[in-house]
Amino acid sequence: MSDSSNDSTTLGASNPVTEEQDSEESTMAQESPKNSAAEIPVTSNGEVDDSHEHGFSRCTRQIISEKLGRGSRTVDLELEAQIDILRENKRKYENILKLAQTLSSQLFQMIQTQRQLGDAFADLSLKSLELHEEFGYNADTQKLLAKNGETLLGAINFFIASVNTLVSKTIEDTLMTVKQYESVRIEYDAYRTDLEELNLGPRDANTLPKIEQSQHLFQAHKEKYDKIRNDVSIKLKFLEENKVKVLHNQLVLFHNAITAYFAGNQKQLEQTLRQFHIKLKTPGVDAPSWLEEQ
Repeated sequence: MSDSSNDSTTLGASNPVTEEQDSEESTMAQESPKNSAAEIPVTSNGEVDDSHEHGFSRCTRQIISEKLGRGSRTVDLELEAQIDILRENKRKYENILKLAQTLSSQLFQMIQTQRQLGDAFADLSLKSLELHEEFGYNADTQKLLAKNGETLLGAINFFIASVNTLVSKTIEDTLMTVKQYESVRIEYDAYRTDLEELNLGPRDANTLPKIEQSQHLFQAHKEKYDKIRNDVSIKLKFLEENKVKVLHNQLVLFHNAITAYFAGNQKQLEQTLRQFHIKLKTPGVDAPSWLEEQ
């Protein structure tokens, strides 16, 4: 009898807990939104809330939705392919700049060594009569190499400065517009998603004003998106034309200067610099490396 009474008491005490849990679950189910359109913020008069705070929240929701693979995004395949190529080319040009800067620094150090070696040979030529001629022509050779090296260094530094301007200013300016385009695209897709979700819901006296307001906001952001997409297309076109022109000239300069230097063709080397209107340093003044000029 005692055992039966205890079991009955335990079972009886568990019933209120079960009923309370069922009640809470039922309440939560009623309060949960039936669809994502219910999450669209509205003002006190029933219009879609387009404030900065809710606009930011809307865009954040769109970004998360895209990352999770749940939301759709507007894609301009041709334009985005051009943007990807531009970013990849920028990385490659930056690598060329880094290597060219290293070459410039190393060449500058070699020129200093050649000049010092030439001075040492010249000094020994005066003090060693039996080897006067041998030390003398070695001194002349090192001084000539140093002079030609300074000319080549001027060409390389001009190449670096021109490509650096292209990469850090011209291309970077276009990529800033691309970032604005990507931000506007997210806004556009966020408002497009809001409108699509509202259109999937009921259409009554309560929802029609929201749909109309959402349609108005969507159209405004679509026009903004179309405009900046056109701006990016135009900038990419002009950038490509400018890039080809700049790099063509700089690559011709680099090739001709390097070829003339290693061929020992001093006249051709100097002519190359005149062709590109490159002015060398004042004779007798050490040429700073590209890194020292920064």
